[in-house]
Parts: sequence; C-alpha cells; structure tokens
Amino acid sequence: MLLAVALVPLGIVLYRVLENRRHRAMTSGGLGLGPGMIRRPIGVRARIPAALFVAGLIVLMVALARPQAAVDLPREEGTVILAFDVSGSMAADDLKPTRMDAAKAATQDFVERQPPGVIVGVVAFSDSGVSVQAPTSDQAMVLAAIKRLTPERGTSLGQGILASLSTIAIAENGPSTNYYSNRSPAPTATPVPVAPGSHTSAVIVLITDGENTQPPDAGAAAQAAANQGVRIYTVGIGSTAGTTLDINGFKVHTQLDEATLQGISDVTGGMYYAATDEQDLRKIYDQLDTRLVVKPQMIEITSLFAGASVLLLALGGVLSLGWLGRLP
Repeated sequence: MLLAVALVPLGIVLYRVLENRRHRAMTSGGLGLGPGMIRRPIGVRARIPAALFVAGLIVLMVALARPQAAVDLPREEGTVILAFDVSGSMAADDLKPTRMDAAKAATQDFVERQPPGVIVGVVAFSDSGVSVQAPTSDQAMVLAAIKRLTPERGTSLGQGILASLSTIAIAENGPSTNYYSNRSPAPTATPVPVAPGSHTSAVIVLITDGENTQPPDAGAAAQAAANQGVRIYTVGIGSTAGTTLDINGFKVHTQLDEATLQGISDVTGGMYYAATDEQDLRKIYDQLDTRLVVKPQMIEITSLFAGASVLLLALGGVLSLGWLGRLP
C-alpha cells in the first residue's frame, strides 16, 4: 500500500497536462475570451492550495499502509501468587468434598474477577515448592493449572513462601544470573530489607491447612517475605477440630493450624482468612494496590494519518475556493 505514494507524482503531471489543455481551450477563442481576459492568480497564493492537496494525498496513501508506532502507555499492574498446599493432609474431608477441592473452588471465582492488568501465578508445595504456572493474565491457563493439583507428600510452608518470592522476582524483573562467569564474578547481593507490606503491587495467597512438617522454618521464610515488602495472605483450609486420615495403613490426625498461619500473615502485614466462606477470599483483592507503570507498546496509528489527510484536503479545498474560486 505504501507504494501507492508513487501515484502522487503521476497525478501531479496529469493535473498539469489537463490545466494546460483547459487554458489553451479558454484562450483559443472558443469561449470568446482573449488571452488578456484570463485572470490567472500569480505568486505563492496560487500554489498553496495545490500543495495542501498533494500533502493530503501523500498522508492518505501512507495511512493505507496501516503504520504503527511505539507509544509509552500507562497501565495498572499487580502480581498475585496462589501458593497451594498439595500435601497429603489436603485430602482430608473435614471440608467437603475434600480440603483440596474446597481450596480449588474458593480460588476459581477469585481468579475470574481479576482485571487484565493483574497477573496470577500458581505455586504448588508439599515438602518442596515449585511454580506450576508462571504469572499470566490468561485466566484459562491459571484455572487449568489449579485443576491439575493433587495431594502428594509432607508440608513445607517455608518452601511454598520461598518459591512464591522467586516467582514474583522473575515476573517483575526477569530471570537473574545465578552462576559465576566472567561477566558475573560475584553472587547477587542480599537485598536491603524494606518495610513490611511496602511492596504493594505483589501479594502471596498461601492456601494451606497450616500443618508444617518439613524444613525450612516457616517463620524465617515469612520474615524473608517481610524484608522484601511482600504481604502474605494466609487462607486456612480445614477445621480446628481436624479429622483422621488413613495413609498407607497408618492413622494420621490432621487439623488446621491457625496460629502458624496467623503468625505468617502478621509478620508480613497481610491477613488471615478462614476458607469456610468463599466470600472471604474476595476481600484479598481489595487489599492489592496495583502499580502504575509505563511501557512501550506497538499500536496502529492509521487513524492519526487519516485524520491529518482529511484536514489537509479540507484546508486546501477551502483556500482554493476562497482564493481561486474553484477547487485545485
């Protein structure tokens, strides 16, 4: 489409040919007009309308090519990490049908209510922590990752918190270099502690029954999150009375450890919620303060070129009618 600009010079040549033919016809005597009776404008005024018309046509031809430009656009962003306890105790049925199923149901509505600027990631932890879904605004991918979760082994709240912090860092800053090389002769410096809760654009939602059975220490991991300003909202799954599970022929009693979860949320500036009511989980988003960021994005600016061409053509037409009594 951009090649259509080459038609403009041809149009100018054709216009000049027609103008000369019309001028000869008017001066040939066919209309009873002599050369001295033809009043032709002279000077810059005669050329301005035609120049505006030519410029308008060129801009219009460029618009046909659908030009794009990198524009810095503001956007509200936030990061939510859903850290799911997938330990064996999450198979308990003191919440129906099971703790795990209740946790999945409680988070589905939460995920679906997030605006496009908020990205959601999923971390699963038992005796270790692993990111099963990198933070994304694709809600279908997040919900699919949640549905795949199943109860596994022991519980390490510390691993879940540390894995969530790592996921947030990668989502906001990209992957870091964690190895020695000529370009990286020293390990990454320990971040300077900040005020708890000051990292307002990212939160961790820790969904667990709270029974910590594996290292590292959950309190130390919570303090690491507090030092980075990341709040942890803990969601207790289960009942304080608990229930007894039959695991490989062994009877294991499991119950909700509210004290541990309350301590984690208090250290980081978050809040503790009991998952007996799905409405409680909705309150967490109200505590998330999104950040205003400016990022360059490629957008189509055809409308700007089209509007400019219309203005040029209209101005050329008005000046031509006012000054010359006709269109160019």
